[in-house]
Amino acid sequence: MRLGLFMMPLHPSYRAIADCYDRDIDQLVLADKLGFDEAWLGEHFTEKWENAPSPDLLIAKALALTERIRFGTGVTLLGMHEPVYLAHRVAMLDHLARGRFNWGIGLGGIPTDMALMGLDPAHARDRAAEALEVVLGLWQSDGSFSHQGKFFRVEAPKFNPVTERGLHMKPMQLPHPPIALAASTPRSGSLKVAGARGWSPMSSALLSTAFLPGHWETVVDGAKSAARTPNRSDWKIARDIFVGPTSEIARERARTVLGRNYDVHQRPSRAGTIQMQIMKLDPSMADDDIDVDYLMENLWIVGDPEECADKIRALYEAVGGFGTLLSVTADSDDPAWDHESLRLLAEEVAPRIADLG
Repeated sequence: MRLGLFMMPLHPSYRAIADCYDRDIDQLVLADKLGFDEAWLGEHFTEKWENAPSPDLLIAKALALTERIRFGTGVTLLGMHEPVYLAHRVAMLDHLARGRFNWGIGLGGIPTDMALMGLDPAHARDRAAEALEVVLGLWQSDGSFSHQGKFFRVEAPKFNPVTERGLHMKPMQLPHPPIALAASTPRSGSLKVAGARGWSPMSSALLSTAFLPGHWETVVDGAKSAARTPNRSDWKIARDIFVGPTSEIARERARTVLGRNYDVHQRPSRAGTIQMQIMKLDPSMADDDIDVDYLMENLWIVGDPEECADKIRALYEAVGGFGTLLSVTADSDDPAWDHESLRLLAEEVAPRIADLG
C-alpha cells in the first residue's frame, strides 16, 4: 500500500495565515524525507479553516524543498476557473515539477465559493465539465484550438512558426499529468467519470464504510460504459490519522486536535447536509450521535502503531481493497505532535501493512 498526505489544509482560524503555510511546508518536507509517495493540496476561497485559494503556489514552493514526493492539487475546483488560464498555469507547474505532479480535479464546490465567483450552483457541474474539456483540448491540440460552448468560447491563435507566437503550451507529461477525481458524496457522478476515463478515484476522509464500497461500484459502472477494467490499486482513500507512541497519548492528542477541527469547524459547516449522512454507519442515526467519540471509534484511525495498522487493515478488508491511503494533515498547536504521527505512520505502521495493495 502506498502512503500519501491529503492537506486540505485544515488550520484553526486563530493561526496567522503565513504561519499556516510554514507549517504545511514543514510537513511536506518531512513527508518527503520519510518516503511518502504523494501529497495532495486542497483549494478553497471562502473557508477560513482551509485557507489555500492557490494550492499551486504552495506546491511550487514545496517542489523546491523536496526531492521525490509527487504533489497534486486536491483538488482544482474546475468550475471556479477560466479554463484557458488554468490550462497554462497547470502546464507550467508540471514543467516546474519536471513531471513530479498529479492533477486532482473536482466537479463541484461549496456554496460560498460559488457565490463569491458569481456562479449558479445549478450549473456548477456542467460548467466544470466544459472547463475540463477545454483544458484537455488545449493540451492535445496541434497548435490551433476552437471551442464554442455554453459557458466558454475559445478561439486560440494558431501557432506561427516564423514569429513563434500562438498556442503552444503543453504539460511536460503528455497528453496530461496523471488525473485524479475527488468525490465526497455517495455514488458521486465524478466517480463514473473517473472510471470511464481511466483516472484515479479519490474518496474523502469522512465517508463511512457504509458508503465507501459504493464508491468503487460507481467507478466500475463508469469503466464498463467505456469498456475499461478499473484497477483497485488506483483508488485513493483519505482518513484522519493520528498515531502516537501509546494508545493513550494518541487518543488524547486526537481528541485535542481532530476533536477541535470537528467540533469547531466541520460539524457546524456540515449540519443538516449530506456531509453528515456520509459519516453514519447506520442511516437512522441522529446527527447529534456523530460526535468525537463516534468518530474516534468508527472513522478516524487513532492509536499506537499496532492499533493503527489493525484499523487500516480492517478498512482495506471492509471496502475490498485500495491502493493509496491518504492521511489528512493536522495542525496541532504543538507541531511536534503532527511530525511524530507522520514518523510513526511511515516507520512503524507502514511495515505492518506492507502486504496490502
